[in-house]
Amino acid sequence: MRIPSKDELRIWIAENPGLTAKRDIAKAFGIKGAARIDLKRVLKELEGEGVVERRRRTYHDAEKLPPVSIVQVLAPDAAGDLFARPLEWQGEGPEPRVLMQMRESDPALGEGDRILARLTEVKGADHHYEGRLIRRIGTNPQKILGIFRKETEGGRIVPIDKGADKEWRVLPGATQGATDGELVEAEQAGLRARMGLPQARIIERLGDPSAPKAVSLIAIHQHGIPDEFSDEAIAEADAAKPAPLGKREDLRDLPIVTIDPSDARDHDDAVYAHPDDDPKNEGGHVVWVAIADVAHYVRPGSALDREAWKRGNSTYFPDRVVPMLPDRLSGDLCSLHEGVPRPCIAVRMQIDAQGNKISHRFTRAMMRSLASLSYQEVQAAQDGNPNERCVELLDEVIHPLYEAYEAVKRARARRQPLDLDLPERRIELSPEGKVTSVAFRERLDAHRLIEEFMILANVAAAEELNRLRRPLLFRVHEEPSPEKLESLREVAQASGFAMAKGQVLQTRHINNLLAQAQGTEFDELLNITALRSMTQAYYSPNNFGHFGLALKNYAHFTSPIRRYADLIVHRALISGHRWGDDGLSPQEMERLEETGNHVSETERRSMAAERDTTDRYLAAYLSERVGSEFPGRISGVTKFGLFVKLTETGADGLVPVRTLGREYFHFDNRQQVLVGERSGLTLGVGQRVTVRLAEAVPVTGGLVLELLSVDDQDLPRGAQPARGRGMGRKPGAHKAKTDKIKRKVERRRRG
Repeated sequence: MRIPSKDELRIWIAENPGLTAKRDIAKAFGIKGAARIDLKRVLKELEGEGVVERRRRTYHDAEKLPPVSIVQVLAPDAAGDLFARPLEWQGEGPEPRVLMQMRESDPALGEGDRILARLTEVKGADHHYEGRLIRRIGTNPQKILGIFRKETEGGRIVPIDKGADKEWRVLPGATQGATDGELVEAEQAGLRARMGLPQARIIERLGDPSAPKAVSLIAIHQHGIPDEFSDEAIAEADAAKPAPLGKREDLRDLPIVTIDPSDARDHDDAVYAHPDDDPKNEGGHVVWVAIADVAHYVRPGSALDREAWKRGNSTYFPDRVVPMLPDRLSGDLCSLHEGVPRPCIAVRMQIDAQGNKISHRFTRAMMRSLASLSYQEVQAAQDGNPNERCVELLDEVIHPLYEAYEAVKRARARRQPLDLDLPERRIELSPEGKVTSVAFRERLDAHRLIEEFMILANVAAAEELNRLRRPLLFRVHEEPSPEKLESLREVAQASGFAMAKGQVLQTRHINNLLAQAQGTEFDELLNITALRSMTQAYYSPNNFGHFGLALKNYAHFTSPIRRYADLIVHRALISGHRWGDDGLSPQEMERLEETGNHVSETERRSMAAERDTTDRYLAAYLSERVGSEFPGRISGVTKFGLFVKLTETGADGLVPVRTLGREYFHFDNRQQVLVGERSGLTLGVGQRVTVRLAEAVPVTGGLVLELLSVDDQDLPRGAQPARGRGMGRKPGAHKAKTDKIKRKVERRRRG
């Protein structure tokens, strides 16, 4: 009796999702008796190859969802449509989208609800399935990432989140064989108990948390950052070939160079400048900025595109990068390596003698980088100490770049973008993943030169697409809210500085305030407060300007290797100029708002993961110095304590309020200070302090500090333990005490 081939079985299973039991398959192919054993063997082979998946006694195509599936409801989109994500997806490709078709009799569903749904596959739409509610099966269980502590019966999970203060109980049958001290992911099991520890079940074992370079892996898993590409995306990347010249403008003889950090993993932008020979632009410059043509390789709707959209951006850690694109593209075909022809989208910009951009022209081209340079060697060459390869580039490449930059600096000074002094930390690791040093990144004119030229190119891209009337994603940064602005003004006034009121806020007003405070004891306080008053930048098809850069039109164009928003801008330029069939598709145009929201969220996700990783590395670095004393500044004040930023490393630690002395400390939310009820000790943001490191927990990144002195003054001897709030006082006495403290704070800040 003939047994069907694997291809025949795969096709039949895909076309008959409701008849996937072995007996149904045997009946369809007329297989009886002992031949069923051979059929079972073939199905087992397909299961082992990942082509089909077995569920109990049925099989289904691993690249398709079963007709009845568990899905999780997502937030409604801009159009009010309700989508869901499948929780049983086992395919290699991107997770399919499910559009829920709700009936009037169905109960309302909310984001995070888990439901059992009947699915129907659809073709040619922006979603893959349509779903009908069968029943709700409960809310989305809470996820926990932590260290498993084995006990006689089951065990406990100690969460690694700094803010988590409770453990979770794991019953014997829910440990998944985890060993003591192992890092695990778990989810809430059952309802919350009123008494005792909440229960959890382990869903994945992640190994030794102290293993070399495990810190970034924890952050990747904790924040749900996709770090594996689908086989389909890898196959597309591996099949990519170098782009031909074709109809591109040939810029291979242009002496253009890349300037990046010495440890850069990719090169996606190149620059060149020269004096403008146009007699109408005397003393002006021409600046070229060329950007890798990622759109040539990542086509809309492709597997590579779906993976890039899902990631939204690359995520950078001290020991690794989680790239938006496979290395075949990000590190090879799209990277503007020295001496290799590479496709690009370039912009030629005319700058007048005062640094104003007076014209620009975009082109799809082929370039060849003359040299891959680092910031340090370019700056050294400009400062009169060129290395061997920069000597030949001084007159033709390096000096003209700095001359153009000097002009652009003049325009920047007139525009006055926000000028915060916020140094960036750099963590150095040994090959084993141990922190060897923590320092602040050096800021060179070479860094500022590239930043200003990239800003110019981003402005040109936004203006060009506005001129072409093409949709795009703007980089939006709205001005501070009135409440945040008033808070900044109050801190400024309490510190003895003036900040104008009753006029349209501009960045120059904030810069003027920061300039007043520069070099004073309030310098860091006002920089931190100004930063906290800012809104968070985001991506949107609607243009609300960029407050921080003081620009009306701004879009991200210069980093399509690591940001999906830039790829959208490239595609918009391609379709706007009719350079090819790989421009922005109609479907993408319809989804621009969704894409903007999505990539804004992935950007925040990456920032949180990077911040958590830095905190854990710093805690590991400082764990060997528990008991040591450090200088720092108060960076935050809450009712439960003080946050202190250590001067040496930039690490943030907590001084719990219970350790401040034997007295009650009043928290003034408006002034952001703690005030000792008996001693009158006032603790506020920006004050210089000396602290002792009491505890460092690498697995959470938490630092606990003990306050020793404030503004070079020892702490006053603590009074007797404070009474409860208002206890033992006459009615109204507590409010009177609070008002008195507020007046004292005002006098201390002004004096």
